[in-house]
Amino acid sequence: MEKLTNFFTNVMKKYLPDPFVFAIGLTLLTFVLALLIEDISFVDLTTAWGGGFWDLLAFTTQMAVILAMGYVLATAPVTDKLLNKIASMVHTPKMAIIVATLVGGIGSYLNWGFGLVIGGIIAKKLALKVKGVHYPLIIAAAYSGFTFYGLGLSASIPILISTPGHFLEDAMGLVTLSETIFSLPMIITTVVLLITLPLFNAMLHPKDPKNVVEIDPALYADKPKAKLNLLEDNTLANKLNNSRILAYAIGVLGLIYIVIYFTNGNSLNLNILNFIILFVGIILLGTPARYAEHLADGVKTISGIILQFPFYAGIMAIMAASGLVDTIAKIFVDLSNEHTLPFWGLISSFFINFFAPSAGGHWTVQGPFMIEAAKELGASLSETSMSVMLGNAWNDLVQPFWILPALALSRLKLKDIMGFLVMIMFFVGVIYIIATLAWSYLL
Repeated sequence: MEKLTNFFTNVMKKYLPDPFVFAIGLTLLTFVLALLIEDISFVDLTTAWGGGFWDLLAFTTQMAVILAMGYVLATAPVTDKLLNKIASMVHTPKMAIIVATLVGGIGSYLNWGFGLVIGGIIAKKLALKVKGVHYPLIIAAAYSGFTFYGLGLSASIPILISTPGHFLEDAMGLVTLSETIFSLPMIITTVVLLITLPLFNAMLHPKDPKNVVEIDPALYADKPKAKLNLLEDNTLANKLNNSRILAYAIGVLGLIYIVIYFTNGNSLNLNILNFIILFVGIILLGTPARYAEHLADGVKTISGIILQFPFYAGIMAIMAASGLVDTIAKIFVDLSNEHTLPFWGLISSFFINFFAPSAGGHWTVQGPFMIEAAKELGASLSETSMSVMLGNAWNDLVQPFWILPALALSRLKLKDIMGFLVMIMFFVGVIYIIATLAWSYLL
């Protein structure tokens, strides 16, 4: 296993470019494939690409907000104390890898933005505390927990298709969460993955101490805090900035709205998730000034997403306008019957996610075709939908776009951790494939 991991690590270090270069290269590859395979002109394709470049601007903002505000939650004093307590109980490198995976995985199950950040934070804390931890691996292990979001409370596709008024409601109706993420097969899959993934990640740790790359403590030394000016500290403006009364008042008002929202029968969606994260964060931080300070730090982790998301929106526009996504999906669907459609949906979703790494956007281009195929073959709509979600979450393990926050927090390069993530991707793929086939044939 160590030789195989070293092989992939060396390959990635030699040939894998930075995430932004990857996005540019993927744009050009998609463009060329669409021209060669589909019946569309260069002018029409260029028009579709440019026209779709900003189509996901609102969604980009939602993603950026959920990550930045997830950072605030993950760095709130109460969270920081809990993470320090957890880190204090860990004394060996392999246990550090296990704990980083669990924290990142459980956090991502609860909310993917929160999980992405809290995993990176606990990984850094453990790397600083536990001697002999291979730093690239613990960052990769913490990020690998991100795959749990596809099984969790913020899984985009299950949440979308359970929401009244979603764009495929006429074709498939509403599919409740009890049929997707809370179904018995997906609960079993979650438990199995939660037990086995941390152990697998621990097995990847280098045995030879000479191969271990430890964290540089100097990079994360606490900066001295500026001394307060007593005259400024006593001003009305400063008292308002640091007022707990204001923070708790607006925080409680936000919580009241959340209760009213769900009492009225509304469903979970990205906007209400962001609303919850915002106002819980304000309460946990305690003052407006402290919240704004933590949010400013969180914004540093999302610059790559803001830069690259329009490029992926353009890629999705190329795929939709040219029919390339239908062509890819049709290859797999033509091989399917009512039992194997979810399996091929998983596989096709894995490949399509390279071009469309947003689950919501991914579903808009692959969902209609998959649901139509499911209805024609008599396959389960819930299983088919979850197969696309799992394929998305599986591919995200090696999709450079979503690794950006982990890289920003760790100050590592993509090539430093991708070799480990390729190994993890193979392992998680086996579990998802078994789960999908078992659901189709046995349950």
